[in-house]
Amino acid sequence: MTIERELFVSAPGKVILHGEHAVVHGKMALAVGLNLRTFIRMRPRKDDTVLINLPNIGTKLRWDIAQLQTLLPSFQDDPQKLEILKNFAGIIEGCKDTESLAVLAFLYLYLSICGRDLPSVDIVVWSQLPTGAGLGSSAAYCVCLAAALLTYCGRIDDPMCDETTILRWSQTELDLINQLAFQGEKVIHGNPSGVDNAVGTWGGALQYQSGSITPMERIPVLHILLTNTKVPRSTKVLVAGVKEKLLKFPDIMEPVLSSIHAVSQECQRVLKEMTAGLSMDHYTVLEELIDINQHHLNVIGVGHSSLETICQVTKSHGLHSKLTGAGGGGCAITLLRTDTDHAVVETVKQELTNYGFQCWETSIGALGVSVHLPSSLTEDVREAFSNL
Repeated sequence: MTIERELFVSAPGKVILHGEHAVVHGKMALAVGLNLRTFIRMRPRKDDTVLINLPNIGTKLRWDIAQLQTLLPSFQDDPQKLEILKNFAGIIEGCKDTESLAVLAFLYLYLSICGRDLPSVDIVVWSQLPTGAGLGSSAAYCVCLAAALLTYCGRIDDPMCDETTILRWSQTELDLINQLAFQGEKVIHGNPSGVDNAVGTWGGALQYQSGSITPMERIPVLHILLTNTKVPRSTKVLVAGVKEKLLKFPDIMEPVLSSIHAVSQECQRVLKEMTAGLSMDHYTVLEELIDINQHHLNVIGVGHSSLETICQVTKSHGLHSKLTGAGGGGCAITLLRTDTDHAVVETVKQELTNYGFQCWETSIGALGVSVHLPSSLTEDVREAFSNL
């Protein structure tokens, strides 16, 4: 039974707080929900079509339900599902552009979740997350799609019977959302770790080590400045470079990776303490850990001059920064204490913008996938959807 109303769902992005690259070698990483979110609006349509609008990447497509119905018999039983969808959507083999992968993931999830009774819907996905910046944008997209489609098709409960402005599903339902979002991530990335979609689903923070993902029960929401250097990098090349150094200098590199692991453990301990009672001493420890880990990441060869610029600019104003993700460019996070002067933050943002970087003042430890009443949406989100 499909629902007959407008549905708003959102999911957070993610950043790696500590443990980049070391996690590839069996050490622990901490991933946290980033409160830059992807939003989906799903509405019933009166004609027998499906429309998906992805304004962030300039894509708008429509299909007849009858066309999509013809895919179902082979899609449900054929191991070559993706090839069937690629042929249907006219996607060239080996094509890895954002638009093609986003469309492929949508079709895969739509057919997988909705089954025989394909709903006629109008879907708009709008995101605060930049694509290709290592911030989990594709996972947030897949989590939103999975949650919205499961709810719309009646496979999980519609939480909107409550009058709360932001609602969530049960743990069992979140597990199903996560599983299907992971399938969508596999369509896009081939062999993802599952960390990004888990953060998008559960929010907060999770520990990742040797393929095992464990959500932390509670963590404080920490304010940060997120800076995108816009410097492109290859995660594959950077990971290979660290491995090469480890093979060449095992007695030097292994202790560094073990120290990064210890940083992650200590950060996890402090975050747990902060939920019981926050003090400025906790921020001092977190700042020290950020500085230590940034030095370690430079040692293993994943730093970049653009990231060093961010560290130096923020340091000159008493703030502490580190890269997040693969490094070699990409993004950095800067911790903001609760007593950080707003004027200082604005000055730092202006200085970093002058270097050509993009900055967001946001938070980590964000809520996972959620349903929103329209009235609970922030002004920028409402404005974005009103124009679509």
